[in-house]
Amino acid sequence: MPEFIPVLTRERIEELVVGVAGKICDDYKGRDLVLVGVLKGAFIFLSDLCRHMTIPVQIDFVEASSYGAETSSSGNIKLNKDIELDIEGKNVLIVEDIVDTGLTLSYLVEHIKGFGAKTVKICALIDKRERRETDILVDYACCVVNAGFLVGYGLDYAENYRELPGIFHLKF
Repeated sequence: MPEFIPVLTRERIEELVVGVAGKICDDYKGRDLVLVGVLKGAFIFLSDLCRHMTIPVQIDFVEASSYGAETSSSGNIKLNKDIELDIEGKNVLIVEDIVDTGLTLSYLVEHIKGFGAKTVKICALIDKRERRETDILVDYACCVVNAGFLVGYGLDYAENYRELPGIFHLKF
């Protein structure tokens, strides 16, 4: 039976999201901004983040995977859904639930740059550096976590536990 060890409460997550939304709005005031959420994990974070924005934004999604039903990345990035908006000449902020190895985000940054975006930056709910395999820069991170396999608030294990209101370290 899995054990769930609390990492972030729903209330703490909201505080962190409000704070990062404020920083993003300050940095992008008066400029075009497209938020590109990485499905499936970032959908809850993106939803809460955009509700706290005080600047106009456009929203799109990509779906990429490298985990499947495992707890570690396969290293093979599969793009299941691409962006649909025209982002040429626009500032793009990729919104991700968690940055772990960095392999998926490194791939996505280069992929999105290929559409002619003016800038491409990264916003993550969690910047987890334990298994980082790239030198990817997370421009906006709500929280830095050193270790653990995390679930809840959109993060999953084999498509389970996304609905949990907080974030938990999953132990088997």
